[in-house]
Amino acid sequence: MSYGSPLSLHSRKIMLLGSGELGKEVIIEAQRLGAETIAVDRYGDAPAMQVAHRSHVIDMLDASALRTLILQEQPDLIVPEIEAIATSALVELEQEGYHVIPTARAALLTMDREGIRRLAAETLGLATAPYRFADTLEELRQAVAELGMPCVIKPIMSSSGKGQSVCRSEAEIEGCWQFAMDGGRAKKQRIIVEGFVHFESEITLLTVRSVSGTAFCAPIGHVQKDGDYIESWQPHPMTDKQIAEAESIAQAVTGELGGYGIYGVELFLTAEGVLFSEVSPRPHDTGMVTMVTQDLSEFALHARAILGFPVPTIRLLTPGASHTLKADRDSGNFRINGLEDALALPHTQVRVFGKPVTKPGRRMAVALSTADDTEQARELARQAAESLTIEYS
Repeated sequence: MSYGSPLSLHSRKIMLLGSGELGKEVIIEAQRLGAETIAVDRYGDAPAMQVAHRSHVIDMLDASALRTLILQEQPDLIVPEIEAIATSALVELEQEGYHVIPTARAALLTMDREGIRRLAAETLGLATAPYRFADTLEELRQAVAELGMPCVIKPIMSSSGKGQSVCRSEAEIEGCWQFAMDGGRAKKQRIIVEGFVHFESEITLLTVRSVSGTAFCAPIGHVQKDGDYIESWQPHPMTDKQIAEAESIAQAVTGELGGYGIYGVELFLTAEGVLFSEVSPRPHDTGMVTMVTQDLSEFALHARAILGFPVPTIRLLTPGASHTLKADRDSGNFRINGLEDALALPHTQVRVFGKPVTKPGRRMAVALSTADDTEQARELARQAAESLTIEYS
């Protein structure tokens, strides 16, 4: 495969739909391989826009606006980085010859939790938590009665844990419903209710599909709060049986979705076996740890795979961990302090995302540490993240 330099007649154009911190790293890796990059998001000065060759601000849920932009730019690869996209337009554009990563069907099915849950449980027969869907508060009450409490309530379309809560009593049902309504994207009222899973741990199994076949990164353990990740580490200890089960599930799901690129397959490890939770057809937030643990990060793997290059081996070089810095309020006037203290810690790096405004719970930076084992790495990353503070003006 060959192509010209960026901005030239024979360049290879990648359009990123969603331009957060994960997209920023994808763009950097794609540029290292000579690609021309275009960053798109619903707000200006998003992290990936700051490193792309050019950028656009549109409502990506507006199918007409999305189609107009793609026809204008004529990208070789359309790369969704978030769920909130008019996937119906992507399906049509793919039928017209455009290349959606990994496929338009994958983007469509994983845009909402209903599509991917029905595929995994009902089509592929994979083990999942018991679930119901609800369109009204009354249907939610019925679903909770059938599944029992505690149960987990989520909008069918949201990201970073927005709108997700655990319902522990009948008195909380209405509040959980409203929380899901406020946290969902695309004005969809439908929610998923899941029976509570008593798991030993939850992991992300990064799964790479490329011209070389399907490959797996070492499992990544993580801790979430309100559905959004706080810290992650690699490798997560698993038995050979658990690894075989996890890889079998990931192979089934990603094989059905198809295409090239990296998938973040989320799984529960329970006493009864491995359960499928969710899948993202793109780099995963918990996978930021791979920037210090692997010879090729999840972002480098994604760029290689989508550009059609081989991925012969994936090497884990060292145990490592990540820990996030989150904002606690809305502000467009802030500073991140403590970098000198965080970077004084051994074997530690920091990525400041460059987001233009803060919001409660928004990730603004991540600390990355390596050590002889994951517990030491987790402690270093925690110390580094706690050294960082957000000063609001």
